[in-house]
Amino acid sequence: MAPATLPADVDVLIVGGGINGCGIARDLAGRGVRVLLCEQHDLAAHTSSASTKLIHGGLRYLEYGELGLVRKALAEREVLLRIAPHVIEPLRLVMPHDAGMRPMWMIRLGLWLYDHLARRELLPASQALDLQLHPAGAALQPQWRQAFAYSDGWVDDARLVVLNALDAAQRGATVLTHTRCEQLQRLPQHWRARLRGTDGRLHEVRARVVVNAAGPWAEAFLQGQAGLRPGCHLRLVRGSHIVVPRLPQHETAYLLQATDRRVLFAIPYEERYTLIGTTDVEHHGDPGQAIADTQEIAYLCREASRYLRHPVHPDDVVWHYSGVRPLLDDGADASAVTRDYRLEWDVEPGAPLLTVWGGKLTTYRTLALEAAQRLAPHLGLGKVADWTRRVALPGGDFDDLIGPSATPMQARQRFTEHLQQRYPWLPTAVAKRWARSYGTLALKWLRDTQGPADLGREVAPGLFEAELRHLVRQEWARSADDVLWRRSKLGLHLDATARARVAAWFQT
Repeated sequence: MAPATLPADVDVLIVGGGINGCGIARDLAGRGVRVLLCEQHDLAAHTSSASTKLIHGGLRYLEYGELGLVRKALAEREVLLRIAPHVIEPLRLVMPHDAGMRPMWMIRLGLWLYDHLARRELLPASQALDLQLHPAGAALQPQWRQAFAYSDGWVDDARLVVLNALDAAQRGATVLTHTRCEQLQRLPQHWRARLRGTDGRLHEVRARVVVNAAGPWAEAFLQGQAGLRPGCHLRLVRGSHIVVPRLPQHETAYLLQATDRRVLFAIPYEERYTLIGTTDVEHHGDPGQAIADTQEIAYLCREASRYLRHPVHPDDVVWHYSGVRPLLDDGADASAVTRDYRLEWDVEPGAPLLTVWGGKLTTYRTLALEAAQRLAPHLGLGKVADWTRRVALPGGDFDDLIGPSATPMQARQRFTEHLQQRYPWLPTAVAKRWARSYGTLALKWLRDTQGPADLGREVAPGLFEAELRHLVRQEWARSADDVLWRRSKLGLHLDATARARVAAWFQT
């Protein structure tokens, strides 16, 4: 969604189109701030689309004493469930008990804290399970007899990023993808920035404040483009995941304790698959070139197979992905490095700059609010209210269409039924996917349709031109990869021929 004209003067220039940059853009644009966000690649092209797809408090962080981070994240779970019910849903996880890893009393204490550190209204409390009686035991080896179940959330991570950017743009922000901030010059009252698109075009902009939300590139950006000495240092840790065909009887998400005392997740994924991850490996080199190595894939298969009734082998892997987490370097082991964030405020000398260090997907909204609070005095914002807590992200306004529902999940189900009743010719799988990915945004291309012909050509099974046009015109998609692997996961479901047809559509 490229703007007709590019602004020469803005209040805030945000560098980085991951979850934190887009979250900050949305928060500030909603306050009337003139925002320009630039991203050197696609939105959510790296870390923010390479997560374990969880909205969670981080149960294992309790072991490292990070009560503040866990409390903050736990409180956010239900806020995000309410404002993004189309792309976030409750997830019940089962943790088989391995007495050799952690004693029963420790698990019980940790789960009690997890249940009570923040208010819960939508998510049920934890409970002990007998795996010989509970259905969750069917996918596990018979020696696992006891387990605990607890609640968190699942998220379509890349769509969460895009929806924040879309809302920011609808509130007046300018969002530029495939545009690199190649130079910053600090002046007494503003920054002068030089932005260059992949087409070679140069754009200069003046900004009162710069926000460095470049994720794993944040430190390099400060030293290079801004010419500043970083106040913090990043620990780049690669997290890799594998996707295998859905394991037999795998209907439950599992948290598995690995032999190195880390934890892994095995999550039912995209109806036909199982997602397993993640690793914690020191990453060296370009964060944009993170790829799972054979050792990581073997590790994930081996540790998951300790628990699962049907072993996982490297040959089973149909897809794998990796992302580099920009963690604050506190000297700890890679798996124990804090996942909390820090905002570094640089005001001397000249125009101010805010750098985002670290962070996690679940706390992006509170990070954005804190950033707004830091910027408020320099932007003349006055009192900074927490408006994003109450306002649905684009497509999540189900209640406005179908009336109040008891829970966000019920609202999404009712909206899916509405689509199927209003457009009975729409394939059931497509209706469900659109409800889950776009929510009410799907009505933008459905509203005046009378049949499938009005959606344009079916470029690939279940992927019509109407959806593709929306993704290009409204959601900054430029390539087949943008559509197939980030804004949807259709790449998993389509064969090479169908994927090639999508790529060809972008060339026409």
